[in-house]
Amino acid sequence: MCCGTKRLTQIRCPSDCIYLATAREHPPAVAVRQQQRDVSLAVQFMRDFGERQSQLFLMIATFLARYEPGELQSIVDDDVHEAVSALASTFETAARGVIYDHRPASLPAERLAGTLKPLLLEAGQHGGTAFERDTAVVLRRIADAIGETRSQEPGNHRAFLDLLGRIVRKSDGKPEEPPADSENSRLIVP
Repeated sequence: MCCGTKRLTQIRCPSDCIYLATAREHPPAVAVRQQQRDVSLAVQFMRDFGERQSQLFLMIATFLARYEPGELQSIVDDDVHEAVSALASTFETAARGVIYDHRPASLPAERLAGTLKPLLLEAGQHGGTAFERDTAVVLRRIADAIGETRSQEPGNHRAFLDLLGRIVRKSDGKPEEPPADSENSRLIVP
């Protein structure tokens, strides 16, 4: 019981512990079902996308999952919806040959759109009208995905952002290690 509840939090486990290895290989059923739902939703959002649209969707999803607004500020799904809808309108009008910058109504959405737009413009430097159309389609699909995710979790104002956070892992390239506490370690290293 102690091993299962205090593993890696209060008890420093050696890396070769068979119970720790088993726990990592077999996550709880709740976590597995959540992962299956998340992947199913992501696949549903990307249905009928071409290669470029899929890449754009993944790039935007990664950006949104890693986006960190300024201090003491946070964003919710409504801000993301506003930002991607405004950017979609901007790219739709650009595909028709009209240069008009649509702006979101809220300040957090405007900051998000202002940070995302240069990334999209850089990705489509030589894409022309086809890239603008694809970007608009992907942004509209993200807006629809936000609505669908929110309908499944009506009380959660960050349902879509939470979904992206679970799908897109935030990592700095280093493998995850348990906290080092040399005083309490019982592992003897020769």
